[in-house]
Amino acid sequence: MPRLSIVIVSYNSRRDLEDCLESLAHQPPAVDTTVVDNASSDGTADYVRSRWPAVRVIDAGGNVGFAAATNIGIRHTSSELVLLLNPDTVVPRGAIDALLHVLDTNAQAAIVGPRIVDANGRVELSFGRTISPLAELRQKVLVRGHDAGVPLISNAVERMTRRSRAVDWVSGACLLIRRHDLEAVGLLDERFFLYTEDVDLCASVRARGRQVLFAATVEIVHRRGRSVASARTASNAAYRRSQVAFYEKHHPRWAPLLRWYLRWK
Repeated sequence: MPRLSIVIVSYNSRRDLEDCLESLAHQPPAVDTTVVDNASSDGTADYVRSRWPAVRVIDAGGNVGFAAATNIGIRHTSSELVLLLNPDTVVPRGAIDALLHVLDTNAQAAIVGPRIVDANGRVELSFGRTISPLAELRQKVLVRGHDAGVPLISNAVERMTRRSRAVDWVSGACLLIRRHDLEAVGLLDERFFLYTEDVDLCASVRARGRQVLFAATVEIVHRRGRSVASARTASNAAYRRSQVAFYEKHHPRWAPLLRWYLRWK
C-alpha cells in the first residue's frame, strides 16, 4: 500500500494535466495517483487512461463540484496521507518528499501547504487568516495590490511567503493532509461546490486542536486562472455561493448581512 495518495479533480483540464502528471512521474515511486473527472468535454478522461495507464481515472458522473469530486477520489484510496492537487500545477522534483518531511517532523500538524508561484516564478499568497469580514478585506488588499504590482504590497507578500509557520489555512491547490484528520472531520464539506472548501477544511481541522502549516521552503508552480478564464461569470457566482455557505456555517450572525450586501452589490 502506498503511503501517499494524490487526488486531482479535473474539469476540461487536459492540457494542464499533461504537464502536471509528467511532473509527478519524477516523484517517489510509491505514490498512488487518482484523477476524478467532472464530466469534461475535452476528452480528459480518455486521454489520461491512454497516456497514463498507472493513474486511476474516475468519472464523477457529472460536474459535481470540487469538494464532492475530491471526496470521490479520497474514498477510492486508503493511504496514510492524501495530497490534494490542482490539475494546473507542476510539482518540482523533491517537493513531495519535502512536504512529507514537514508532517513527519511536526506531530501536531494535520495539514501542510507549500509556497506557490506562477509560471514566471511570481509568488502567490496561498495562505491566510480564516474567512471573516476583516480577514477578507485584508486578503483582498494584499492579493489585488500584489497582482497590480504595488511595490509596498508585493514586497510585503514576498516577505510573508518566505517564512514557514502555523496559519489558519493553506490553498487546496496543493494541500497535504493526514487521512485520520481528514476522516475525523468527515472529508470535505460538499456544500462548497467551488472555492473556500480548503479554508473550511482547515477550520474544521483546527477546531480539533490540530495545526495547519505553511512550508516556505517547499515550492510548486500553479498556472492559476487557465481553468476558469473561459467561465469567469460562473466562477464568480460559485465563489459567492461558497462565501455565503461559509458564513452560514462559521459566522451565522454575519450571514444575513452578507446576503443583503450581495443582493445590492
